[in-house]
Amino acid sequence: MPSFRSLPRAALALTLLALAAACTTAPPAVPMIGTAATAGATPVAGKTEILWLGQSATRITTPGGKVIVIDPWLINNPKTPAQFKNLDALGRVDLILVTHAHGDHFEDAPALARKNNAPIVSPQGLQSTMISLNLVPAELAMRMGKGGTAAPIGPGIKITQVHAEHDSELTWTNPATNKRETYNGGQPVGFIIELENGFKIWHTGDTGVFGDMRLIAEAYRPDLVMIPIGGHFVMHPSEAAMVIREWIKPKYALPIHYGTTPLLRGTPAEFKAALGNSPTQMVVIDPGQKVVF
Repeated sequence: MPSFRSLPRAALALTLLALAAACTTAPPAVPMIGTAATAGATPVAGKTEILWLGQSATRITTPGGKVIVIDPWLINNPKTPAQFKNLDALGRVDLILVTHAHGDHFEDAPALARKNNAPIVSPQGLQSTMISLNLVPAELAMRMGKGGTAAPIGPGIKITQVHAEHDSELTWTNPATNKRETYNGGQPVGFIIELENGFKIWHTGDTGVFGDMRLIAEAYRPDLVMIPIGGHFVMHPSEAAMVIREWIKPKYALPIHYGTTPLLRGTPAEFKAALGNSPTQMVVIDPGQKVVF
């Protein structure tokens, strides 16, 4: 490099500008947050839209315009905005993913599947129970297992079931007797969702901390992790932050499963504080808001 003292003034200015540019790290892209004021999903070309509807209920509109709904608990969800308590407000649905059989994740899945003729991907034991109880036609209860990868709505979108640390019994009111009955719901799962443009989402489902989260992160390298922070039944904010900061290290983390009941006390503010100086960008949206990546 030439001595700064030997450079003409104009050349010196250009050299200093070049050095400044080389030493500056470009800020991460900031996702666009807005409110889903209208029914249906409007795809943004080349982008991924996430609409959160409270608890774990999520609608993903993919870059190619497919619509995936995860854990649809809407009608009786106290945090779901009023317009989305009508299942028609979701618009066309191509695929439904259910992480486990508890009512606050599964309750509206059968009705949504029948309404849209959309398959449900769920834990394997829950798949069998849905057919046995005639909750959905057999062709809408897709069979797959933990660790498997499938492309139920075309080769451009890959769905992988991964482990979650929780439970998954199905409690159902028998219409013939009006009594509550409990059935096998399979083992709880999370989902890795790889979209048409390669963007990867890990919806962890309801889970506590487990060591293989590190291996899942290494194997799939998700860009966005949707992670529960409410505590009591799932991770509390400091645990979720440790998992994000130390093990998964995604570009984005979106906290879910908090504030729906008094027991789910964890807050995004606690999660953010526990993340500290992690390079992961925390994205916080209210139920009924959407974020575009």
